[in-house]
Amino acid sequence: MDIQGNGERTLSFFSSGKSPEETENDQKNSLNLRINMFFFSTFIIFCVIIVRLAVIQFVEAPTLTQKEENQNTKNIPLPSDRGSIRDATGSKLAYSKPVESLYITLMKDYNSGTDKGKKNRPEAEKMADQMAAAFNKLGSPDKRMTKEEIIGAMDLESRVDKGYIPRRIKSDLNQKEIQYFMEHKSDFPGIEIVEETIRLYDPATVAVQTVGYVKTFKRTESMKAYDDARVQTASGENLGNIYMRDELVGVDGVEASFQKELRGQNGYKVMSVSSANIPEEVEEIVPPVKENDVWLTINKEVQLQTEQAIKDQLAWLHTHPVSGKTHPEAVTGYAVAMEVDTGNIVAMASIPDYDTNIWKTGSASTADFDKLQGNYQNGAITPISSGKSKHNLESAVLLGSTIKPLSVLIGLNEKLFSVNTPYSDKGVTYFGKEQKAVHNSQNHAYGYFRTPADAIEHSSNVFMVDMVGNALYNKYGKKGIPKWDEYMEEFGLGVSTGVDLPNEYLGKKEYKKPGTVDEVPASVGSPQAALVYASFGQMGKYTPLQLAQYTATLANEGERIKPQIVAKITDASGKTVMKSKREVLNTVKFDKSYWKLIRKGMNTSVNDAFAGFPYDFARKTGTSQQEVNGVNRDNGVFIAYAPRNNPKLAVAVVIPEGGFGSYSAAPVARKIFDAYDQVYGLDGVPKKQAVPPASADDKRKESSNKAQ
Repeated sequence: MDIQGNGERTLSFFSSGKSPEETENDQKNSLNLRINMFFFSTFIIFCVIIVRLAVIQFVEAPTLTQKEENQNTKNIPLPSDRGSIRDATGSKLAYSKPVESLYITLMKDYNSGTDKGKKNRPEAEKMADQMAAAFNKLGSPDKRMTKEEIIGAMDLESRVDKGYIPRRIKSDLNQKEIQYFMEHKSDFPGIEIVEETIRLYDPATVAVQTVGYVKTFKRTESMKAYDDARVQTASGENLGNIYMRDELVGVDGVEASFQKELRGQNGYKVMSVSSANIPEEVEEIVPPVKENDVWLTINKEVQLQTEQAIKDQLAWLHTHPVSGKTHPEAVTGYAVAMEVDTGNIVAMASIPDYDTNIWKTGSASTADFDKLQGNYQNGAITPISSGKSKHNLESAVLLGSTIKPLSVLIGLNEKLFSVNTPYSDKGVTYFGKEQKAVHNSQNHAYGYFRTPADAIEHSSNVFMVDMVGNALYNKYGKKGIPKWDEYMEEFGLGVSTGVDLPNEYLGKKEYKKPGTVDEVPASVGSPQAALVYASFGQMGKYTPLQLAQYTATLANEGERIKPQIVAKITDASGKTVMKSKREVLNTVKFDKSYWKLIRKGMNTSVNDAFAGFPYDFARKTGTSQQEVNGVNRDNGVFIAYAPRNNPKLAVAVVIPEGGFGSYSAAPVARKIFDAYDQVYGLDGVPKKQAVPPASADDKRKESSNKAQ
């Protein structure tokens, strides 16, 4: 078998007729042919690619470029509705109302610098004429627009916005205007009726300066608070943070400090645009994230009674003589009511106030702003643009005798005297080389004090000078200035209260030269004089809120707590996403006996204002003097907390140029305590009678009476 097989293979080999060398040459030739065919095919393919690229670049490029430009997309923000600001019970103090607005998107090139723009310009002028005629015929007289105003709003040359950005022509259209533009849409290329919101405020003007107001984003160029927003808007990176020019944003009060929570997050629509920035088609819509509601600690009922109490008291001071004279110069008043245990601000009043609805569209008229520019800010936290008395005294006044509880605490803690130290008040004392005299109010000589508590109750200036101011100087010399400053700040005087409101004023330390530790201004004279006058309240001007926090710190025996203006924040579904809690800023640790003495000494007579008040309460009147044109003007100041031994509410009232605090400021505080007692109860039990639900018989009788 093997031999046969080999023989068959040998016969087959020789049957081809070719030698081995010839066969090998044939195989080499075949391989070369295949290689040549491969390179030739590759050459042909590269030639085709090169020709195609040339055609694309030199023949089809304009067409492809136009197609690419036609497919360019832009993101256009869609603002969310602004959240509401509510009082502690849920009543809306600020809210957004849907309105219909007229917008136009430029569907042609109207730029006067281009040939097309010059050609299309008459068409835009005609549209503006027709719009003005429609607004003037169908709109209210106070909302008329001129042709020039409409041309400006259209931004035809895109100096403000790109052509694809819609321009607002007019907000808050009435039904006749809406119907007209819907029926004549073909006459106004690019117009659309858009639902957006305006900002409305409680017409009862409830805590308006605390609630704050809004402006359109384009009107916040001077506000540093929106610098980051402008950067983000310009970059366009985070679409939710992009602001629209006509979007309403907070400028003051809670509207500003809780801007992020109230705003929510903008959505956007993806729009394809042409090379001329003409919009073509909406490709995608990302809806806005719904906003949150901010609930204040302020109670509307207590707040309104506080505001009315100030107004009534000012009117009373104008017509009722105190110590032989009326006080027509008292035209402003401020009050803060702060819960001692929680820090909640239940009332914060700054009078005069105004109707915040002038800002509802994001801008106030010049005439409206001129009327209120002196009192549109919150006098409870700043003296700037928050009202002035007839002799231009501001809301941050010298504390007067309301500082005396703290003066005594300082004296006790510095071991300048004890809780049992007696003192003989002769009505006058002297200090310094020149032996300058300091008198009690109306030159009263109070005689023998068994303890320093009597000095607080009778409001003795001479005790404070001898036992605190002079004694502190004798102990520390000029270093007594920083020591005094340290105590003031521990009680919240001269530092931030921590309140979540913008533009808080920190006070003015007249006992201390700014930028120094122990130097005093030349007008004061000497460190000794600074400490002497500071000891009875004539060396520091502080805000009503600082005064209220100081009072609450006395009531809390050294715990200084943050004033809370916001109770909670809820999302669109009503779920609570943030809730405030009591926050201790610092604690002053004094001997228990010191606090007991202070509480006892805060017993100044205010029988006229608090006649019949059912609670024992701690209080201190103050009458600070400020010189204007060579004449001393008396400011009424009053602090109190109640009940005395289980404090619930601390109140501070300031009436610039109101005269004695017991007559000008104390009556306002009484009404605040009464209002709080009715709603919440100073003892924890509300005194306001709840209205019982009507019975079925009562309802039938009511229906019968209506029918008759």
